Amino acid sequence: MRIRSMMLGAAMALALDAKADEGMWLPSQLPSIAKNLKDTGFRGDPKDLADLTKAPLNAVVRIGGGTGSFVSPDGLVVTNHHVAFGVIQYNTRPDRDLINEGFVAPDRAGELPANPDYRLRVTVGFDKVTDRILADARGKTGRAYYDAVDAASKALVAECEKEPGIRCSVANMFYGRDFYLVRQLELRDIRLVYAPPRAIGNYGDEIDNFVWPRHAGDFTILRAYVGKDGKPADFSPDNVPYHPPSHLKLATEGVAEGDFVMLAGYPGTTYRHRTAAEFADQIEWRLPTSVAVLKGLQDVIEAQGKADKEAGIRYASQLQSLKNNIKRFSGELEGLKRSDAVAVRREDEAAMLAWLATQSDAAALKPSIDQAMALIAQGKDVRDRDLLVGLLTSQTQLMRGALSIDRLSVERLKADAERESGYQKRDEELIQSQLKQIQRRYDPRVEKALVTSVLTRYQQLPDAQRLPEVDKVFGRTPAELTRALDGIYGATTFAGEAERTRLFAAAPADVAKSNDPLLVAARTLRPALLRIEEEKKAREGDLLRLRPAYMQALIAYREKQGKAVYPDANSTLRVSYGKVTPLAARDAVSYAPLTTVQGIVEKNTGAFPFDAPVPLIDAIHKGDFAGYTDAKTGAMPVDFLSNLDTTGGNSGSPVLNARGELVGLNFDSNWEAVSASWMYDPRYKRAIHVDMRYMRWLMDKVYPSHALLLELGVPAK
Repeated sequence: MRIRSMMLGAAMALALDAKADEGMWLPSQLPSIAKNLKDTGFRGDPKDLADLTKAPLNAVVRIGGGTGSFVSPDGLVVTNHHVAFGVIQYNTRPDRDLINEGFVAPDRAGELPANPDYRLRVTVGFDKVTDRILADARGKTGRAYYDAVDAASKALVAECEKEPGIRCSVANMFYGRDFYLVRQLELRDIRLVYAPPRAIGNYGDEIDNFVWPRHAGDFTILRAYVGKDGKPADFSPDNVPYHPPSHLKLATEGVAEGDFVMLAGYPGTTYRHRTAAEFADQIEWRLPTSVAVLKGLQDVIEAQGKADKEAGIRYASQLQSLKNNIKRFSGELEGLKRSDAVAVRREDEAAMLAWLATQSDAAALKPSIDQAMALIAQGKDVRDRDLLVGLLTSQTQLMRGALSIDRLSVERLKADAERESGYQKRDEELIQSQLKQIQRRYDPRVEKALVTSVLTRYQQLPDAQRLPEVDKVFGRTPAELTRALDGIYGATTFAGEAERTRLFAAAPADVAKSNDPLLVAARTLRPALLRIEEEKKAREGDLLRLRPAYMQALIAYREKQGKAVYPDANSTLRVSYGKVTPLAARDAVSYAPLTTVQGIVEKNTGAFPFDAPVPLIDAIHKGDFAGYTDAKTGAMPVDFLSNLDTTGGNSGSPVLNARGELVGLNFDSNWEAVSASWMYDPRYKRAIHVDMRYMRWLMDKVYPSHALLLELGVPAK
């Protein structure tokens, strides 16, 4: 049998026996699994879910680093507290502590603008463009293959973005097998409307992160604005609320164990279709190394924040992200080891390749598979260097800004289509916004300490992984590093917003002439960063060319097994469905799927991170829960558990009941299932959601905003 004949004619072929608790499905796949949806409890028509430009999916948006959803005709958006935390931090000052005190806008005029680079995107188109993307790439290899795919993608994006207010991208499905053009309406004026105090939105902090039972009210409400002409616009007091094409209806009833639930969102990245060698690399090197390096950065920020409150505020969002990633990576490592993931994946891959050997397409596919595996193995040679250099740019503020200005000045000399992605004309507004917000997220002492933490590790690398440009700027010893950083940060004027604005607008020749020490450092580092980039592009080009053979074999093998076939997550809109489900975590340890306010009281110590606000504790003791309690138990719910298939990026995703009403907000996974981005295990995979009854009760009885409840269609009781 030829493998292609088993592919059901398309890369998006569905499993013969798709299970309700596994799968991050493309909306277009849902009609084909209509029976599964109906059998699980969905009461609507699955065909209504196939079109992501129609209700209810066009109410689901990508916002910040997660997901949100429109919940009113006047542009109200609900998402997680942690997804909007950067907005809250951006508006916090020593004399206005929105992080710890929360925020309730008194009226629309009192809503606060988000940080300048905060964006909301609504998907308005999703079209297959594989033939156009690969037309000029076929027959090429390495960097040439990468460049052909890149050029075709840029051309499609440029054509797509001729429509004002539309942001486009090309999504890679099945690792180079298929490509889709994604069209999104991008809204730039987003404002903070309602945020609970930190001790509600992040109750339990890292102790409870990725842990069930959970008792966090992880939600925040924002509003999207547009210009008076109805088109996307930068912040202006004259802007008006955006009127979305649809919005979700909040349910007035809650959920109970066994109830159908469905989630839509923008999951970031999963790796379930990766090779066994990549599983091994993740477990044996990447996860433990990343945890160690990031923990060093966390320690720096916490120490600096204790000594300087304002510095602590400036780095609060970055610290929260670091802590979340450290715990997630730790849980992923533990979970993959618990599941013996390397051995399981190796056995599975070996069985797939043995099966492939019996197929008539084996001679055509196996050479490409072997080449891909060899390339993956070669990536180990410089992985430590690349990890640390990447952190040098991603975990700094001022240095990242200087590197961005330097690179932009070089790219501006090219035709727009030839510029590097991220530095085209379409990207300049975002770069400018990021440069502007540095003012509220930078402290020289903290940044120097962060750079020292990263480069101290770098200086311990063998010479084969060292970069002469990095050594030239920062030295080869700790003492040289300290002197270099003191000199750079002590003399730079780039810390001033006016200077950054001037350099952003300056001609490339003027930027090249700058003798500012930070710009000189960026200019010196540029050749090294470009070499790393060139190496990655050549490797990625070949992997884009070769991986489809592996995926073709894997998809056919999965279908033969009757298992689910859906693309790994890649920040495109997906849907998962399942039920409110308890958890048997380990021997003699089982958890019910709903938590209540009683758990808040039981955990409360009055000290961080279990320092529940006094108004909340008082309201719980008062017991005025009428209209919000669980129908069966009479208890006031907080969070609930389901077997929905989720990963990072699903934070803030709306959880809908069988009628398509909003019953919860996804915000976390349980510790036993953090590794699900690599390996799905139905015994343990659970998702954690804020119960909308808890959100409504808080907005009614604890930190009241009755006008907002009225706008949400659920008036105060």
